[in-house]
Amino acid sequence: MKFISLIDRFKTSIYWRRLYKKDIFEWRLQKAKSWGVKIGKDCLLFSMEFSTEPYLIEIGDHVVVSSGTQFITHDGSVWLLRDRFPDIGVFGKIKIGSNTFIGINCIILANTEIGSNCIIGAGAVVRGKVPDDSVVMGNPGKVVMKTSMMEKFLLSSKNRIDTKLLSVEEKDDMVKRHFGIE
Repeated sequence: MKFISLIDRFKTSIYWRRLYKKDIFEWRLQKAKSWGVKIGKDCLLFSMEFSTEPYLIEIGDHVVVSSGTQFITHDGSVWLLRDRFPDIGVFGKIKIGSNTFIGINCIILANTEIGSNCIIGAGAVVRGKVPDDSVVMGNPGKVVMKTSMMEKFLLSSKNRIDTKLLSVEEKDDMVKRHFGIE
């Protein structure tokens, strides 16, 4: 039994090493698409939580879905009705517009349509229709400003540090200097 366990662990180790040699983001996109999620071009998925009905989810072009984000396509509260309606199920589509950023640990509920050019802040719980060019924050998620206003905040932030083209070491050095960390 121990011998089989060691072989299984070895196979799993090889699987994960091969997986990470591939482009992990491309693998995630292909996996989500194989489940039925409709995904546009130039997307990054850091989360793979596409509920039990992934075919009800549509994601536009140039969308980032941060880690911990969950898409929920059904309403589990029907549990309360199961005694009287044993077959009940309530479902809803989720649609994410193009050029949208979904922050870490968000929950996107059934029957939600997020417009294009939106920012969904970390931890937001979103349900319903979010207009184009909106920044949504909170639980429940509410539109707090236009994306253009957020852009102005980001561009004028005292903590803006342009590091995207730097190596990891150069970025770390620049950020540490900025914050006075030795």
